Amino acid sequence: MKEEPSPVVSEQTPDPRDPAAKVRTFPPTPGVYLMKDAAGNVIYVGKAKNLRSRASSYFSKDAVNDVRIRDWIHLVRDVDYIETADSIAAVFLEARMIKDLRPKFNKELKDDKTFPYLQIRTREEFPRVEITRKPRRHGVRLYGPFTSTKSLRLAVNVLQRLFQFRTCTLDIRSDENRWKWFRPCLLHSIRRCTAPCNLRVGREEYRAQIQKLIFVLEGKKDKLLRHMEREMLAASEAFHFEKAKRLRDEISALQKLDLRGDVQTDAQPEVFPIDPKKGLRGLQKVLGLAKPPRTIEGIDIAHLAGQDTVASLVSFLDGLPFKPGYRRFKIQSVDGIDDFASMREVVTRRFRRLRDDDEVFPDILLIDGGKGQLNAARDAFAALGIEPPCLISLAKQQEEIFRPGVAEPIKLSRHSAALRLLQYVRDEAHRFAQHYHHMLRRKRITDE
Repeated sequence: MKEEPSPVVSEQTPDPRDPAAKVRTFPPTPGVYLMKDAAGNVIYVGKAKNLRSRASSYFSKDAVNDVRIRDWIHLVRDVDYIETADSIAAVFLEARMIKDLRPKFNKELKDDKTFPYLQIRTREEFPRVEITRKPRRHGVRLYGPFTSTKSLRLAVNVLQRLFQFRTCTLDIRSDENRWKWFRPCLLHSIRRCTAPCNLRVGREEYRAQIQKLIFVLEGKKDKLLRHMEREMLAASEAFHFEKAKRLRDEISALQKLDLRGDVQTDAQPEVFPIDPKKGLRGLQKVLGLAKPPRTIEGIDIAHLAGQDTVASLVSFLDGLPFKPGYRRFKIQSVDGIDDFASMREVVTRRFRRLRDDDEVFPDILLIDGGKGQLNAARDAFAALGIEPPCLISLAKQQEEIFRPGVAEPIKLSRHSAALRLLQYVRDEAHRFAQHYHHMLRRKRITDE
């Protein structure tokens, strides 16, 4: 009897629109993921060290029994993600997006609470050290924001035991006699402070203590950690397990001092609010405008190794984002990596349309980049035969403002309201461009 061939069973190709299948295409890199419902609304935002692994866990067999997500995971119809440089950046991006989007099922980070900073008041004769969520703009050396208040407090306790700096709010001046009779607090008795409040330490000696603290905060702590690790090992070998555990926790806290953002790049708008009117008046002055500008547009280019090159255009009205004015561009005329050619294309497309539709130009056009990007934008206007608006570019590293035909850049104080407003426009254009770039790249990968 002739044997019948077995039927060929083909595996069903997963639907690329299925979020459970889509998350398996995510990269194994840090970032933020966004869960969306059938209407496209973001209902949950989370962070991950590994986007693929973390997002996939929501669609495992055991996920339906997880009390944290079982009430809403069935509502998810799409998942998106944004990559970040590292897991620390993911923490701050998650917080920013939750505050902006206010997803329905996020329980934390919706309030106005911010990440803490470590602040040293360097202009005081005897600088105090403090943990704060409302840092000063001037006269301080600032570190953070930090991702964990608990770890930061423990680290400061360790550092205070080592360097004996003050954390009180006293306004101590060595030329005031009253401090000679002031009674130091308990911290001096337990050798946590050298008591500048009673002038038991001189100005220069105390500042030397603070300088040692600064060395540790700026990364020069390897020698200290090695010493503590030897001390921990000796305590363990001597069966002093409580001391060994304390040292282990203190070492961990000091290592976590590196788990912090950058004061400039991870600025929290709630902590350092921008005064739009002051920024606009500042721009009028530094750019020599007849009146304060009302409309600013910013352009940025994004790509990955020359693929899926896109551009964003963001619009600000009276110093605040005007979301209806945002535009996205997929670069059409450029192959490979050529930011200058991409910039020429975007400026050409944008301002040709404004000219043809007889629409009003912005008061300021801000280009993300240096002289090269600025010259590319200027060339686009020349080719169109259009007189450009006030055209400037902002270079990231030195935060210098370039103008066409002017060799020397404008250098403003980092605390200048005008510069901070331009940084806000630039950073928003960058965020918008990166998001669009990731969308196109995922669509290409899915189609392939």
